[in-house]
Amino acid sequence: MTRPINTICKATLALCLLSAGCKLPVLVQRDGKQELPASYDGSPDTTNTATLQWHTYFTDANLVALVEEALRNNQELGSTLQEIEVARNEVRMRKGEYLPFVGLKGSAGADKVPRYTNIGAMEANTEIKPGKDMPEPLPDYMLALTASWEVDIWRKLRNAKHAAYARYLATAEGKNFVVTNLVAEVANSYYELLALDNQMSIVKQNIEIQSNALEIVRLQKTAARATELAVRKFEAEVLKTRSLQYSLQQQLTETENKINFLLGRMPQPVARSSEGFTALVPPTVLTGIPTQLLNNRPDIRQAEQQLEAARLDVQVAKARFYPRLDISAAAGLQAFNPAYLLKTPESMLYSLAGDLAAPLINRNAIKADYLGANAKQLQAVYHYEQTVLNAYIEVANQLAKIRNTREAYNLKNKQVAALTESISIANDLFRSARADYMEVLLTQRDALESKLELIEVQKQQMNAVVDIYRALGGGWN
Repeated sequence: MTRPINTICKATLALCLLSAGCKLPVLVQRDGKQELPASYDGSPDTTNTATLQWHTYFTDANLVALVEEALRNNQELGSTLQEIEVARNEVRMRKGEYLPFVGLKGSAGADKVPRYTNIGAMEANTEIKPGKDMPEPLPDYMLALTASWEVDIWRKLRNAKHAAYARYLATAEGKNFVVTNLVAEVANSYYELLALDNQMSIVKQNIEIQSNALEIVRLQKTAARATELAVRKFEAEVLKTRSLQYSLQQQLTETENKINFLLGRMPQPVARSSEGFTALVPPTVLTGIPTQLLNNRPDIRQAEQQLEAARLDVQVAKARFYPRLDISAAAGLQAFNPAYLLKTPESMLYSLAGDLAAPLINRNAIKADYLGANAKQLQAVYHYEQTVLNAYIEVANQLAKIRNTREAYNLKNKQVAALTESISIANDLFRSARADYMEVLLTQRDALESKLELIEVQKQQMNAVVDIYRALGGGWN
Protein backbone atom coordinates (compact mmCIF):
# COMPACT_ATOMS: atom_id res chain seq x y z
CA MET A 1 0.00 0.00 0.00
CA THR A 2 3.05 2.32 0.29
CA ARG A 3 3.36 3.08 -3.42
CA PRO A 4 -0.31 4.09 -4.02
CA ILE A 5 -0.30 6.29 -0.91
CA ASN A 6 2.88 8.02 -2.02
CA THR A 7 1.40 8.53 -5.46
CA ILE A 8 -1.74 10.14 -3.98
CA CYS A 9 0.35 12.38 -1.75
CA LYS A 10 2.48 13.53 -4.69
CA ALA A 11 -0.61 14.20 -6.78
CA THR A 12 -2.18 16.14 -3.91
CA LEU A 13 0.94 18.25 -3.53
CA ALA A 14 1.08 18.96 -7.25
CA LEU A 15 -2.56 20.03 -7.37
CA CYS A 16 -2.10 22.19 -4.28
CA LEU A 17 0.81 23.98 -5.93
CA LEU A 18 -1.17 24.48 -9.10
CA SER A 19 -4.14 25.84 -7.18
CA ALA A 20 -1.92 28.09 -5.07
CA GLY A 21 -0.41 29.46 -8.27
CA CYS A 22 -3.83 30.61 -9.45
CA LYS A 23 -4.37 34.14 -8.21
CA LEU A 24 -7.58 34.69 -6.20
CA PRO A 25 -9.75 37.77 -6.75
CA VAL A 26 -8.92 40.73 -4.53
CA LEU A 27 -11.62 41.43 -1.95
CA VAL A 28 -12.69 44.69 -0.33
CA GLN A 29 -12.21 44.56 3.44
CA ARG A 30 -14.05 46.41 6.19
CA ASP A 31 -13.60 45.69 9.89
CA GLY A 32 -17.21 46.45 10.93
CA LYS A 33 -16.22 48.31 14.12
CA GLN A 34 -18.68 50.92 15.33
CA GLU A 35 -17.32 53.24 17.99
CA LEU A 36 -19.78 54.24 20.71
CA PRO A 37 -19.51 57.21 23.09
CA ALA A 38 -18.26 56.47 26.60
CA SER A 39 -21.58 57.50 28.19
CA TYR A 40 -24.96 59.07 27.49
CA ASP A 41 -24.70 62.03 29.87
CA GLY A 42 -21.18 61.85 31.30
CA SER A 43 -22.08 59.37 34.03
CA PRO A 44 -19.92 56.22 34.33
CA ASP A 45 -22.68 54.34 36.22
CA THR A 46 -23.23 50.91 34.65
CA THR A 47 -26.55 50.17 36.40
CA ASN A 48 -28.94 49.36 33.58
CA THR A 49 -32.72 49.06 33.63
CA ALA A 50 -32.53 46.64 30.69
CA THR A 51 -31.42 43.88 33.07
CA LEU A 52 -34.82 43.98 34.81
CA GLN A 53 -37.30 41.36 33.67
CA TRP A 54 -40.35 42.84 32.00
CA HIS A 55 -42.81 41.70 34.69
CA THR A 56 -40.66 43.55 37.24
CA TYR A 57 -40.43 46.70 35.14
CA PHE A 58 -44.20 46.81 34.48
CA THR A 59 -46.21 46.70 37.69
CA ASP A 60 -49.79 46.92 36.34
CA ALA A 61 -51.33 43.46 36.90
CA ASN A 62 -53.62 43.80 33.87
CA LEU A 63 -50.71 44.72 31.63
CA VAL A 64 -48.62 41.81 32.93
CA ALA A 65 -51.48 39.39 32.19
CA LEU A 66 -51.82 40.77 28.64
CA VAL A 67 -48.09 40.43 27.93
CA GLU A 68 -48.05 36.86 29.25
CA GLU A 69 -50.92 35.93 26.93
CA ALA A 70 -49.18 37.61 23.99
CA LEU A 71 -46.01 35.63 24.61
CA ARG A 72 -48.06 32.43 24.61
CA ASN A 73 -50.27 33.05 21.59
CA ASN A 74 -48.73 35.66 19.26
CA GLN A 75 -48.51 34.20 15.74
CA GLU A 76 -45.42 36.16 14.68
CA LEU A 77 -43.52 34.85 17.68
CA GLY A 78 -44.68 31.32 16.89
CA SER A 79 -43.46 31.70 13.32
CA THR A 80 -40.10 32.94 14.58
CA LEU A 81 -39.75 29.86 16.79
CA GLN A 82 -40.18 27.70 13.69
CA GLU A 83 -37.41 29.66 11.98
CA ILE A 84 -35.16 28.60 14.86
CA GLU A 85 -36.09 24.96 14.21
CA VAL A 86 -35.24 25.39 10.53
CA ALA A 87 -31.84 26.86 11.43
CA ARG A 88 -31.17 24.09 13.98
CA ASN A 89 -31.80 21.43 11.34
CA GLU A 90 -29.53 23.30 8.94
CA VAL A 91 -26.73 22.91 11.49
CA ARG A 92 -27.40 19.18 11.73
CA MET A 93 -27.30 18.84 7.96
CA ARG A 94 -24.02 20.75 7.64
CA LYS A 95 -22.48 18.69 10.43
CA GLY A 96 -23.34 15.47 8.61
CA GLU A 97 -21.65 16.63 5.41
CA TYR A 98 -18.10 16.34 6.75
CA LEU A 99 -18.67 12.90 8.30
CA PRO A 100 -18.40 9.68 6.21
CA PHE A 101 -21.59 8.53 4.49
CA VAL A 102 -22.17 4.79 5.00
CA GLY A 103 -24.95 2.87 3.30
CA LEU A 104 -26.21 -0.61 2.60
CA LYS A 105 -26.59 -1.58 -1.05
CA GLY A 106 -28.39 -4.61 -2.46
CA SER A 107 -29.05 -5.39 -6.10
CA ALA A 108 -30.27 -8.17 -8.38
CA GLY A 109 -30.26 -8.37 -12.16
CA ALA A 110 -29.41 -10.34 -15.28
CA ASP A 111 -26.98 -9.65 -18.11
CA LYS A 112 -26.82 -11.13 -21.65
CA VAL A 113 -23.49 -10.46 -23.33
CA PRO A 114 -23.23 -10.87 -27.14
CA ARG A 115 -21.44 -14.08 -28.14
CA TYR A 116 -19.02 -12.50 -30.58
CA THR A 117 -17.39 -10.11 -28.13
CA ASN A 118 -14.36 -10.60 -25.97
CA ILE A 119 -16.44 -10.98 -22.78
CA GLY A 120 -19.00 -13.19 -24.57
CA ALA A 121 -16.27 -15.41 -25.98
CA MET A 122 -14.66 -15.80 -22.55
CA GLU A 123 -17.97 -16.67 -20.88
CA ALA A 124 -18.75 -19.22 -23.62
CA ASN A 125 -15.49 -21.03 -22.88
CA THR A 126 -15.86 -20.83 -19.08
CA GLU A 127 -17.26 -23.60 -16.95
CA ILE A 128 -18.44 -23.12 -13.39
CA LYS A 129 -17.25 -26.64 -12.73
CA PRO A 130 -16.53 -29.54 -15.08
CA GLY A 131 -19.58 -30.19 -17.20
CA LYS A 132 -21.51 -27.09 -16.11
CA ASP A 133 -21.38 -23.98 -18.29
CA MET A 134 -21.97 -20.40 -17.26
CA PRO A 135 -25.72 -19.64 -17.22
CA GLU A 136 -27.13 -17.44 -19.96
CA PRO A 137 -28.37 -14.79 -19.32
CA LEU A 138 -26.01 -14.30 -16.40
CA PRO A 139 -27.76 -13.29 -13.13
CA ASP A 140 -26.07 -10.95 -10.68
CA TYR A 141 -26.79 -10.65 -6.94
CA MET A 142 -24.98 -8.30 -4.60
CA LEU A 143 -25.17 -7.20 -0.96
CA ALA A 144 -22.56 -4.69 0.22
CA LEU A 145 -21.71 -1.84 2.57
CA THR A 146 -20.66 1.35 0.80
CA ALA A 147 -18.90 4.42 2.19
CA SER A 148 -17.95 7.82 0.82
CA TRP A 149 -16.14 10.69 2.47
CA GLU A 150 -14.98 14.10 1.37
CA VAL A 151 -11.80 14.80 3.29
CA ASP A 152 -12.21 18.31 4.68
CA ILE A 153 -8.66 19.43 3.93
CA TRP A 154 -9.40 23.17 3.75
CA ARG A 155 -12.13 23.23 6.45
CA LYS A 156 -14.70 24.06 3.82
CA LEU A 157 -17.34 21.77 5.31
CA ARG A 158 -16.55 22.70 8.90
CA ASN A 159 -16.75 26.40 8.10
CA ALA A 160 -20.09 25.77 6.41
CA LYS A 161 -21.30 24.10 9.60
CA HIS A 162 -20.01 26.98 11.75
CA ALA A 163 -21.76 29.46 9.40
CA ALA A 164 -25.01 27.53 9.80
CA TYR A 165 -24.55 27.57 13.57
CA ALA A 166 -24.00 31.35 13.51
CA ARG A 167 -27.24 31.71 11.56
CA TYR A 168 -28.97 29.53 14.12
CA LEU A 169 -27.77 31.85 16.88
CA ALA A 170 -28.93 34.80 14.78
CA THR A 171 -32.44 33.35 14.54
CA ALA A 172 -32.46 32.82 18.30
CA GLU A 173 -31.53 36.49 18.78
CA GLY A 174 -34.18 37.37 16.21
CA LYS A 175 -36.72 35.62 18.41
CA ASN A 176 -35.52 37.67 21.40
CA PHE A 177 -35.89 40.83 19.33
CA VAL A 178 -39.46 39.86 18.43
CA VAL A 179 -40.17 39.30 22.14
CA THR A 180 -38.73 42.71 23.03
CA ASN A 181 -40.84 44.47 20.42
CA LEU A 182 -43.94 42.46 21.32
CA VAL A 183 -43.69 43.40 25.00
CA ALA A 184 -43.19 47.06 24.10
CA GLU A 185 -46.03 47.08 21.58
CA VAL A 186 -48.50 45.53 24.02
CA ALA A 187 -47.46 48.00 26.74
CA ASN A 188 -47.72 51.03 24.45
CA SER A 189 -51.14 49.93 23.20
CA TYR A 190 -52.28 49.35 26.78
CA TYR A 191 -51.29 52.88 27.84
CA GLU A 192 -52.95 54.25 24.73
CA LEU A 193 -56.12 52.45 25.79
CA LEU A 194 -55.93 53.99 29.27
CA ALA A 195 -55.40 57.43 27.74
CA LEU A 196 -58.43 57.04 25.47
CA ASP A 197 -60.56 55.94 28.42
CA ASN A 198 -59.57 59.07 30.32
CA GLN A 199 -60.13 61.30 27.31
CA MET A 200 -63.57 59.74 26.86
CA SER A 201 -64.37 60.48 30.49
CA ILE A 202 -63.27 64.09 30.09
CA VAL A 203 -65.36 64.51 26.95
CA LYS A 204 -68.45 63.16 28.73
CA GLN A 205 -67.88 65.53 31.64
CA ASN A 206 -67.45 68.41 29.23
CA ILE A 207 -70.65 67.49 27.39
CA GLU A 208 -72.48 67.77 30.70
CA ILE A 209 -70.88 71.14 31.46
CA GLN A 210 -71.67 72.48 28.00
CA SER A 211 -75.24 71.17 28.16
CA ASN A 212 -75.75 73.02 31.45
CA ALA A 213 -74.33 76.17 29.90
CA LEU A 214 -76.68 75.72 26.93
CA GLU A 215 -79.67 75.56 29.27
CA ILE A 216 -78.54 78.74 30.99
CA VAL A 217 -78.25 80.53 27.66
CA ARG A 218 -81.73 79.37 26.66
CA LEU A 219 -83.14 80.70 29.91
CA GLN A 220 -81.33 83.98 29.36
CA LYS A 221 -82.75 84.19 25.84
CA THR A 222 -86.22 83.69 27.29
CA ALA A 223 -85.49 86.51 29.71
CA ALA A 224 -84.19 88.62 26.77
CA ARG A 225 -80.69 88.66 28.21
CA ALA A 226 -79.18 86.58 25.34
CA THR A 227 -79.77 86.22 21.62
CA GLU A 228 -80.62 83.28 19.39
CA LEU A 229 -77.10 83.49 18.03
CA ALA A 230 -75.68 82.67 21.45
CA VAL A 231 -78.05 79.69 21.76
CA ARG A 232 -76.99 78.36 18.36
CA LYS A 233 -73.31 78.79 19.16
CA PHE A 234 -73.66 76.83 22.40
CA GLU A 235 -75.68 74.12 20.61
CA ALA A 236 -72.97 73.81 17.94
CA GLU A 237 -70.30 73.47 20.62
CA VAL A 238 -72.26 70.67 22.34
CA LEU A 239 -72.72 68.85 19.03
CA LYS A 240 -69.02 69.19 18.23
CA THR A 241 -68.04 67.66 21.56
CA ARG A 242 -70.53 64.83 21.10
CA SER A 243 -69.04 64.02 17.68
CA LEU A 244 -65.62 63.92 19.35
CA GLN A 245 -67.02 61.27 21.67
CA TYR A 246 -67.71 58.92 18.74
CA SER A 247 -64.29 59.58 17.25
CA LEU A 248 -62.72 58.51 20.54
CA GLN A 249 -64.99 55.46 20.65
CA GLN A 250 -63.66 54.37 17.25
CA GLN A 251 -60.08 54.79 18.47
CA LEU A 252 -60.92 52.73 21.55
CA THR A 253 -62.30 49.92 19.41
CA GLU A 254 -59.27 49.91 17.12
CA THR A 255 -56.80 49.98 20.01
CA GLU A 256 -58.59 47.13 21.78
CA ASN A 257 -58.53 45.07 18.61
CA LYS A 258 -54.86 45.89 18.09
CA ILE A 259 -54.15 44.39 21.51
CA ASN A 260 -56.36 41.40 20.70
CA PHE A 261 -54.38 40.89 17.48
CA LEU A 262 -51.09 40.97 19.36
CA LEU A 263 -52.53 38.43 21.80
CA GLY A 264 -53.61 36.17 18.93
CA ARG A 265 -57.30 36.21 19.83
CA MET A 266 -60.60 37.36 18.40
CA PRO A 267 -61.95 40.85 19.28
CA GLN A 268 -63.12 41.07 22.87
CA PRO A 269 -62.98 43.58 25.74
CA VAL A 270 -59.53 44.19 27.20
CA ALA A 271 -59.27 44.11 30.99
CA ARG A 272 -57.81 47.35 32.33
CA SER A 273 -57.93 49.85 35.15
CA SER A 274 -58.09 53.40 33.81
CA GLU A 275 -58.52 55.28 37.08
CA GLY A 276 -55.60 57.40 38.16
CA PHE A 277 -53.91 57.42 34.77
CA THR A 278 -52.85 61.04 35.05
CA ALA A 279 -51.35 60.31 38.47
CA LEU A 280 -49.13 57.51 37.17
CA VAL A 281 -45.48 58.19 37.96
CA PRO A 282 -43.14 56.90 35.24
CA PRO A 283 -40.48 54.57 36.65
CA THR A 284 -36.91 55.77 36.98
CA VAL A 285 -34.80 54.58 34.07
CA LEU A 286 -31.08 53.83 34.48
CA THR A 287 -29.36 53.70 31.11
CA GLY A 288 -25.91 52.37 32.04
CA ILE A 289 -23.26 53.00 29.39
CA PRO A 290 -23.62 52.74 25.59
CA THR A 291 -21.32 49.71 25.17
CA GLN A 292 -23.84 47.64 27.14
CA LEU A 293 -26.10 47.88 24.10
CA LEU A 294 -23.80 45.39 22.34
CA ASN A 295 -24.78 42.73 24.88
CA ASN A 296 -28.32 43.80 25.75
CA ARG A 297 -29.82 44.48 22.33
CA PRO A 298 -30.93 41.28 20.55
CA ASP A 299 -30.90 42.97 17.14
CA ILE A 300 -27.22 43.91 17.57
CA ARG A 301 -26.30 40.37 18.59
CA GLN A 302 -28.33 39.07 15.67
CA ALA A 303 -26.46 41.33 13.24
CA GLU A 304 -23.17 40.21 14.82
CA GLN A 305 -23.99 36.53 14.24
CA GLN A 306 -25.09 37.26 10.68
CA LEU A 307 -21.77 39.02 10.11
CA GLU A 308 -19.86 36.01 11.46
CA ALA A 309 -21.85 33.68 9.18
CA ALA A 310 -21.09 35.91 6.17
CA ARG A 311 -17.36 35.87 6.96
CA LEU A 312 -17.38 32.08 7.16
CA ASP A 313 -19.25 31.91 3.86
CA VAL A 314 -16.32 33.74 2.28
CA GLN A 315 -13.94 31.07 3.62
CA VAL A 316 -16.21 28.33 2.27
CA ALA A 317 -16.30 29.97 -1.17
CA LYS A 318 -12.51 30.43 -1.10
CA ALA A 319 -11.95 26.74 -0.35
CA ARG A 320 -13.69 25.79 -3.60
CA PHE A 321 -10.62 27.04 -5.48
CA TYR A 322 -8.50 24.31 -3.85
CA PRO A 323 -8.29 20.56 -4.60
CA ARG A 324 -11.01 18.27 -3.30
CA LEU A 325 -10.23 14.76 -2.06
CA ASP A 326 -13.02 12.16 -2.07
CA ILE A 327 -12.55 8.64 -0.70
CA SER A 328 -14.99 5.85 -1.51
CA ALA A 329 -15.03 2.22 -0.36
CA ALA A 330 -17.24 -0.84 -0.58
CA ALA A 331 -17.21 -4.34 0.94
CA GLY A 332 -19.72 -7.16 0.55
CA LEU A 333 -20.78 -10.26 -1.33
CA GLN A 334 -21.54 -10.75 -5.04
CA ALA A 335 -22.41 -13.84 -7.11
CA PHE A 336 -24.55 -14.93 -10.06
CA ASN A 337 -26.36 -17.45 -7.89
CA PRO A 338 -27.81 -16.68 -4.44
CA ALA A 339 -26.51 -20.03 -3.25
CA TYR A 340 -22.96 -18.84 -3.85
CA LEU A 341 -23.28 -15.55 -1.92
CA LEU A 342 -22.11 -17.08 1.33
CA LYS A 343 -19.26 -19.03 -0.22
CA THR A 344 -16.27 -16.98 0.81
CA PRO A 345 -13.75 -15.82 -0.10
CA GLU A 346 -14.84 -16.44 -3.71
CA SER A 347 -17.96 -14.24 -3.45
CA MET A 348 -16.32 -11.42 -1.47
CA LEU A 349 -15.86 -7.99 -3.03
CA TYR A 350 -14.09 -4.90 -1.72
CA SER A 351 -12.88 -1.67 -3.20
CA LEU A 352 -11.07 1.48 -2.08
CA ALA A 353 -10.57 4.53 -4.23
CA GLY A 354 -9.51 8.12 -3.83
CA ASP A 355 -10.48 10.94 -6.20
CA LEU A 356 -8.53 14.17 -6.29
CA ALA A 357 -9.79 17.08 -8.37
CA ALA A 358 -9.06 20.78 -8.53
CA PRO A 359 -10.54 23.52 -10.73
CA LEU A 360 -7.93 24.86 -13.18
CA ILE A 361 -9.76 26.26 -16.21
CA ASN A 362 -13.12 28.07 -16.47
CA ARG A 363 -13.45 28.97 -12.81
CA ASN A 364 -15.92 31.78 -13.45
CA ALA A 365 -18.69 30.15 -11.44
CA ILE A 366 -16.40 29.71 -8.43
CA LYS A 367 -15.13 33.29 -8.75
CA ALA A 368 -18.68 34.61 -8.96
CA ASP A 369 -19.63 32.66 -5.83
CA TYR A 370 -16.53 33.96 -4.04
CA LEU A 371 -17.12 37.58 -4.99
CA GLY A 372 -20.84 37.26 -4.19
CA ALA A 373 -20.00 35.90 -0.74
CA ASN A 374 -17.71 38.86 -0.13
CA ALA A 375 -20.39 41.31 -1.24
CA LYS A 376 -22.81 39.71 1.21
CA GLN A 377 -20.15 39.99 3.91
CA LEU A 378 -19.83 43.73 3.26
CA GLN A 379 -23.62 43.99 3.39
CA ALA A 380 -23.54 42.29 6.78
CA VAL A 381 -20.85 44.73 7.97
CA TYR A 382 -22.89 47.75 6.94
CA HIS A 383 -26.00 46.23 8.50
CA TYR A 384 -24.15 45.65 11.78
CA GLU A 385 -22.80 49.21 11.84
CA GLN A 386 -26.25 50.61 11.04
CA THR A 387 -27.88 48.48 13.76
CA VAL A 388 -25.44 49.71 16.41
CA LEU A 389 -25.87 53.33 15.32
CA ASN A 390 -29.66 53.00 15.29
CA ALA A 391 -29.63 51.49 18.80
CA TYR A 392 -27.64 54.40 20.24
CA ILE A 393 -29.82 57.00 18.48
CA GLU A 394 -33.00 55.32 19.76
CA VAL A 395 -31.74 55.56 23.35
CA ALA A 396 -30.67 59.18 22.87
CA ASN A 397 -34.07 60.08 21.39
CA GLN A 398 -36.00 58.42 24.19
CA LEU A 399 -33.87 60.07 26.88
CA ALA A 400 -34.65 63.44 25.34
CA LYS A 401 -38.33 62.50 25.07
CA ILE A 402 -38.49 61.57 28.76
CA ARG A 403 -37.00 64.92 29.76
CA ASN A 404 -39.15 66.97 27.41
CA THR A 405 -42.45 65.22 28.11
CA ARG A 406 -41.84 65.56 31.86
CA GLU A 407 -41.45 69.32 31.50
CA ALA A 408 -44.39 69.52 29.10
CA TYR A 409 -46.58 67.56 31.51
CA ASN A 410 -45.79 69.88 34.42
CA LEU A 411 -46.61 72.98 32.38
CA LYS A 412 -49.70 71.43 30.81
CA ASN A 413 -50.96 70.44 34.27
CA LYS A 414 -50.72 74.06 35.39
CA GLN A 415 -52.52 75.18 32.24
CA VAL A 416 -55.36 72.72 32.92
CA ALA A 417 -55.72 73.99 36.48
CA ALA A 418 -55.86 77.59 35.31
CA LEU A 419 -58.39 76.92 32.53
CA THR A 420 -60.58 74.74 34.76
CA GLU A 421 -60.81 77.58 37.24
CA SER A 422 -61.50 80.04 34.44
CA ILE A 423 -64.63 78.11 33.38
CA SER A 424 -66.47 78.92 36.60
CA ILE A 425 -65.18 82.50 36.45
CA ALA A 426 -66.42 82.91 32.87
CA ASN A 427 -69.83 81.46 33.77
CA ASP A 428 -70.20 83.84 36.73
CA LEU A 429 -69.25 86.80 34.60
CA PHE A 430 -71.65 85.71 31.89
CA ARG A 431 -74.54 85.43 34.38
CA SER A 432 -73.79 88.94 35.62
CA ALA A 433 -73.53 90.24 32.02
CA ARG A 434 -69.89 91.17 32.49
CA ALA A 435 -68.71 88.71 29.80
CA ASP A 436 -70.24 87.70 26.48
CA TYR A 437 -71.07 84.17 25.41
CA MET A 438 -68.01 83.89 23.12
CA GLU A 439 -65.69 84.24 26.10
CA VAL A 440 -67.55 81.41 27.83
CA LEU A 441 -67.40 79.20 24.72
CA LEU A 442 -63.71 79.83 24.12
CA THR A 443 -62.91 79.17 27.77
CA GLN A 444 -64.77 75.86 27.71
CA ARG A 445 -63.13 74.89 24.43
CA ASP A 446 -59.65 75.77 25.67
CA ALA A 447 -60.22 73.84 28.90
CA LEU A 448 -61.39 70.76 27.03
CA GLU A 449 -58.45 70.87 24.64
CA SER A 450 -55.96 71.37 27.47
CA LYS A 451 -57.35 68.38 29.41
CA LEU A 452 -57.19 66.17 26.33
CA GLU A 453 -53.65 67.37 25.65
CA LEU A 454 -52.67 66.64 29.25
CA ILE A 455 -53.81 63.03 28.81
CA GLU A 456 -51.90 62.86 25.53
CA VAL A 457 -48.70 64.12 27.15
CA GLN A 458 -49.11 61.59 29.98
CA LYS A 459 -49.48 58.85 27.38
CA GLN A 460 -46.31 60.06 25.68
CA GLN A 461 -44.52 59.92 29.04
CA MET A 462 -45.57 56.30 29.55
CA ASN A 463 -44.71 55.44 25.95
CA ALA A 464 -41.27 56.97 26.44
CA VAL A 465 -40.45 54.77 29.44
CA VAL A 466 -41.66 51.73 27.47
CA ASP A 467 -39.65 52.67 24.39
CA ILE A 468 -36.43 53.37 26.28
CA TYR A 469 -36.76 50.00 28.03
CA ARG A 470 -36.99 48.41 24.59
CA ALA A 471 -34.19 50.61 23.20
CA LEU A 472 -31.86 49.59 26.02
CA GLY A 473 -32.49 45.93 25.19
CA GLY A 474 -34.94 45.04 27.93
CA GLY A 475 -37.96 42.80 27.68
CA TRP A 476 -36.58 39.56 26.21
CA ASN A 477 -34.76 38.07 29.23
